[in-house]
Amino acid sequence: MSRATLSEREQRVLEAVIRAYVETAEAAGSRTVAKRYRLGVSPATIRNTMADLEDKGFLYHPHTSAGRIPTDLAYRYYVDTLMGPVKIKPSDQRRLRRELDIEGERTPLERLISRAAQVLGLLTGELGIAIEPRIREAVLEKLELVALTAEKVLLVLTLKGGLIRTVYVDLPISVPPEALVSVTMILNERLAGRTLSEIRQTLPERLRDAAARDDTAGELLNIFLQSAEGIFDWTSSQSGELHLGRTSVLASQPEFASGSRLRDLIELTERRELLETALVGREHGATLKITIGSEHRQPELSPFTLVTSDYVIGNLSGVIGVIGPTRMPYEKVVSIVQNASSLLTQLLGTVVEGRAAYGATAGHAGSTASPKAQLAK
Repeated sequence: MSRATLSEREQRVLEAVIRAYVETAEAAGSRTVAKRYRLGVSPATIRNTMADLEDKGFLYHPHTSAGRIPTDLAYRYYVDTLMGPVKIKPSDQRRLRRELDIEGERTPLERLISRAAQVLGLLTGELGIAIEPRIREAVLEKLELVALTAEKVLLVLTLKGGLIRTVYVDLPISVPPEALVSVTMILNERLAGRTLSEIRQTLPERLRDAAARDDTAGELLNIFLQSAEGIFDWTSSQSGELHLGRTSVLASQPEFASGSRLRDLIELTERRELLETALVGREHGATLKITIGSEHRQPELSPFTLVTSDYVIGNLSGVIGVIGPTRMPYEKVVSIVQNASSLLTQLLGTVVEGRAAYGATAGHAGSTASPKAQLAK
């Protein structure tokens, strides 16, 4: 949408109507706009300009009101053309850091991301939303087998960027240390430099012709061959875990005053796959992404705006942001999401330096528990 689409007067009136509606949740009339924003023209001129904007698809006129309400097109034009540089309030910046950066606390990865979604919701008045990095895309740098007992080993996978993934493997045999060393060398030769999803899919082929030094090492390799699906089951997910802020924050907004709208909101938060689909694959480039109303691919999200940004940990990235009604204080939301993304990336860099680890348990028959993020001791 180019700036030339609207005249200077139309831009000023449109911005005033958007601001009035965001602040009050009520359709804005020409007298209200003239009185509140001092545009230097009469209410009649504003009324005529609002009619022109309606003809162009930027405003619509509810039957029950003399005022007008911005359309999705209006919000898009505002975000792309009228909204100036955004800067977070110092008080919001301090609260973000206070809530996320607790000095001296070694916060688990998943807890930090969940906390970020919570605080985003509280600061913006929208529903905070975040998704963990897709661990399946991580590249294995090296692995190690550590004996815990004679029949249980810890598979430690060091991933590119510094993350560590640990998997407990129960064995049906007793394995001596020298066999663990031998198998560790073979696994590193065959698997290092591959993504975890590639390892999961091709592990049997990569190990099938491997020559072990002795019978015990060979039997241990055979266990990995037979249990590949179970040991690496946690890599099969297309996305990381979804985290949501408090629905009650969003439910207090006027859009959800009616029982039916509130039910729709609650149902939306329960449809985690829908929200994951909306988040996964969003391309942010060097900035954040704003999807407004009818721009969503999913019709169920058409009453909402989604504002998100990437955060980075090693060579992996996740998504964090908010979802709320299209009637949204865009400058405030954008500034908070941008700063939260930068701060989370900074803090996660510290977590990597502290050797953040995902932990899971795998039985030799192939059963696995859900991965849980924890700091490696």
